[in-house]
Amino acid sequence: MNKNSLSQTKISVLDLAIVREGGTTSDTFKNSLDLAQHIEKWGFNRFWLAEHHNMEGIASSATSILIGHIAEGTTTLRVGSGGIMLPNHAPLIVAEQFGTLATLFPNRIDLGLGRAPGTDQFTAAALRRDEHAAMEFPQNIQELQMYLSASNKNGRVRSIPGEGLDIPIWILGSSTDSAYLAAALGLPYAFASHFAPAQLNTAIAIYRNNFKASEHLKEPYVMACVNVIAADSDEEASRLATSFKKLFLGIITGNRQQLKPPVIPDKNFMDPMEEAALQQMIAYTFIGGPEKVKRELQQFLDKTKVDELMIATAVFEHKARLRSYEIVGNLKNN
Repeated sequence: MNKNSLSQTKISVLDLAIVREGGTTSDTFKNSLDLAQHIEKWGFNRFWLAEHHNMEGIASSATSILIGHIAEGTTTLRVGSGGIMLPNHAPLIVAEQFGTLATLFPNRIDLGLGRAPGTDQFTAAALRRDEHAAMEFPQNIQELQMYLSASNKNGRVRSIPGEGLDIPIWILGSSTDSAYLAAALGLPYAFASHFAPAQLNTAIAIYRNNFKASEHLKEPYVMACVNVIAADSDEEASRLATSFKKLFLGIITGNRQQLKPPVIPDKNFMDPMEEAALQQMIAYTFIGGPEKVKRELQQFLDKTKVDELMIATAVFEHKARLRSYEIVGNLKNN
């Protein structure tokens, strides 16, 4: 049996806690929990939330609190960060927060770490982010690991709770730098190919070729995030995807807005130059009916041989978003 077949591959969810036009953050949080409860029943592996700040359309700024909300409303699903932007925080604070989560929800919490600010330079300054913090990312990870280790029980500074808990740490990345780091530390690696596709294959090769086994992980483990918008027909999926495309175009142009309702795509939907720029950013985006999505996801797995898929789905209507994930779950289970 092909271990890289869709049916044999673990599939997880990245939720950006997107706020849609005309909705509220309260609606967003309710929908996130509802989604998590559904994908738990459909056999998905984990549900991650990403730290962003000062974005009108993304409500996951207090990431650890939202992780607790999702974990409280589910029972078996792994819940975690994709990721916590470590340079925004003291490692001790992260150890305490995730130690608390892992104590409340044993064996269910993941800690994915990134080095970007997750925001603009002005907001980064407001977060009291040290301008050199990104350069200290490797050292800060090791400090965080120390606080979570049982061997720190005689340390002068301890994480209570957190100390001695087995909280899986992941390195997140969108470039080759993160691949070298994850390999050197012997940690699992998650690549943000849903918005940074260019270096995916190179980063995976670097990670696998340089991986050093650790007490945390004996063999390299790669998860790649992609965008999927599935519907009962190719035409309906294309219509739903117009919301997603406008959202990502706003990121490219700096005109970040809330998620807008879908429209019927036509030749005037997007300027050709905008479309070309967008396609470079969303190359690993799979839009269509069940058969098309299944074929393209399998081609992606055949090419990358990743160990796990993470799927982001930006769809305006909550019911249609649920249906997209349900289709993917059915493709895996049938």
